[in-house]
Formats: sequence, structure tokens, C-alpha cells
Amino acid sequence: MNRFKIKTEVRFNKNALETLREFEDKAAVIITDKFMVESGLIHKITDKMTGYKSVEVFDEITPDPTTTLIAQGLKFITKHQADIVIALGGGSSIDAAKAIVFMAERAENRDIMLIAIPTTSGTGSEVTQFAVVTDDTDHMKYPLVDEKLLPDIAILDPELVLSVPPRVTADTGMDVITHAFEALVSVNANDASDALAEKALLLAFKYLPFAYKDGSNVEAREKMHSASCLAGMAFNEVGLGINHGIAHALGAKFHIPHGRANAILMPHVIRYNAHLRACFGAEPFEAAQRYAEIARKLRLPHDNIRIAVESLIEEIKHMMRRMEIPATLWEAGVSKEDYLREKEAIIEAAMKDACSTSNPREVNREGIEKILGYITEE
Repeated sequence: MNRFKIKTEVRFNKNALETLREFEDKAAVIITDKFMVESGLIHKITDKMTGYKSVEVFDEITPDPTTTLIAQGLKFITKHQADIVIALGGGSSIDAAKAIVFMAERAENRDIMLIAIPTTSGTGSEVTQFAVVTDDTDHMKYPLVDEKLLPDIAILDPELVLSVPPRVTADTGMDVITHAFEALVSVNANDASDALAEKALLLAFKYLPFAYKDGSNVEAREKMHSASCLAGMAFNEVGLGINHGIAHALGAKFHIPHGRANAILMPHVIRYNAHLRACFGAEPFEAAQRYAEIARKLRLPHDNIRIAVESLIEEIKHMMRRMEIPATLWEAGVSKEDYLREKEAIIEAAMKDACSTSNPREVNREGIEKILGYITEE
């Protein structure tokens, strides 16, 4: 039996921030990073909260939030007895807030409203039951998975992403595309997740180049915000795959931005999952057929499944070149010495990653090593 559930209420497009005026006489804590405070962007939030009992700011969030940081945030919202927690920022801020609220509710045995306000269009974290936390001891990323991690409300206002720089737009946009592709070919995929993932892909392929070229393009920003949210809803229900399994390990070891790591891997993961060589003279794998269908909808060459999949891969590589996204680990700044030292740990972590369990093709050491070989070619 398939199941599809959406807990988070999504408020989107222009003036979505007006939602914040609905919760007067509440004690609120905003969880964010120092850039949001120093740039003044946080005032777009606090200006809507003049009727609150109190508004406190925890601005200690850094990329790849650690278990120590989560503990600090827990103490902060407990001290201020927050009724509402507002996560403001990219995936790191939202993931950290989700983990903090989850722990606080368990420790204090009470409900805390969580409102997620993304300032990048990429992670989809505002509508997922996942949070990725880095353990301070082994420096590995671990995904937390629980329905209680889902925010109560997600606010998608394009005003907050207009100033996102091109490089971040590119990285986060490719994260959207990875989420949608992995949901589309997941072993758990169903009609509802397919509809969300396909729409996310069509929006992202169309509007990401415009958002990258001109960050002030409101329509492109709105559509990428929507694509990110739709992809998040899709993978929240059906899981991800080996693209994320390897990317988590690479990010933990080499601090490559998550979306960039996904992008570097994506062409090779698609080729691995399509497994075209094994389909020669036989019925193509379902993943290959699904990739080919997206190529057809994107109006790429699609005379047969092999051509369609290869066209899709080349289109992704073309997008990466246009947005100056590295194609190999070396171009991403990783040294060969560091890679060789960490290679075995990366393979082990990818095999154990929870995301890898829903990959359409069996995940094994040989397959991961083959994918890593492609991204470490000269």
C-alpha cells in the first residue's frame, strides 16, 4: 500500500511573510546565521513580529551544523521558553532548527511551533522530515529521520532570495534537480511523488539558468522556490539515493557545498542507475525509462532510451559548464592526497548512508568506486 502525507502548510509567493503577523503574544526564537543578522535581512522578519511577547535571535548556525551546535541551540530556546521557533536561512539553519525543536519537545514534553523560512532555493528542508547533522567526534554527516521534524509552516517568499549570489544559486539549484531525479527513480516512487518530482524538474531546468544569470528575476526566483519545495515533498515520501549517499560523505570529509557535490556526481549516478549496457538487447531498466521520459519532456533528443539518457546527461553537463560548476573533485579543490587518504571511509559511509537504501540500482562497493573514479579523472 502506498502512502502520501503532507503535514507542513506552505505559504508562498509575494507577501508570504505576512503570515508572521498571525502569531502575536508569543515568545519567539529565530534560529539563523550571522550573515542574516549582519546583512540586515533579518529585519524583513522581525518587522513583521512587533506584536510578539518576545523575539530572541540565535545566530550561531554555521554550514554543516554539529551536534555541539544543536546542544547550544537547545539551551537557548529552553532559556527563553520559546512558543515559536523560526528557522531563517538555507538548509543548515533549517536542519539545525528542526533538530533543536525536536530535542526540546522531547525534553520538555510540550509542543513548539516551527516555521521554516528558506533563503535559498535548494534543500527543500522546509517540507521534509529529515535533518542532517555532523557528529563532532568522527566528522561524519548523519541524517535524522522523523515525522516530528517536519515544520508546521513553510514560508516561501521570493523577496528573501533575490540577493542570493550566482554561485549559491547554481549549487542550490542543482541540489533541487538532484532531489527530484532521485525521488523520480526511487524504489519507493509512486504516482504522487512522480507528479511532484517531474514538475520540479521541468521548473528547475527552465528557470535555474534565468535565476543564475539575473538574480533579480522575480519570476525565476519564485519558480525555483516552488521547484525546491515540490522536490522536497517528493523525496520526503520516497527517499533519495546513492547521489546523496556519496555527496554526504564527500561534504563531511572535504567541506564541498552540498549542492555542488551532488552536481559533480549527478551525470555519473544517472549513467550508473540507467545501466544501459546491461539493457542491450533486453528491456531497459525502469530508471532508464524514467530518465528518458524527462528528456522527452525537456525536448532533448530522444529517438530511443539510450539516446534520451545520454542527451539528459549532456544537458546536465552543459548547465554545469554554463554555471561554472566543477566537474571533478580536483576542480572542486580536493587534493589527490586527501582523496586517497579518505577514499575507503567515503565508500563505507556511502554504503551505510540511509539515503542509499532507496536507490534504484543495488549499492555496492564496486559501484561506488566506479562513480568515484569518474569524478577523479584527469
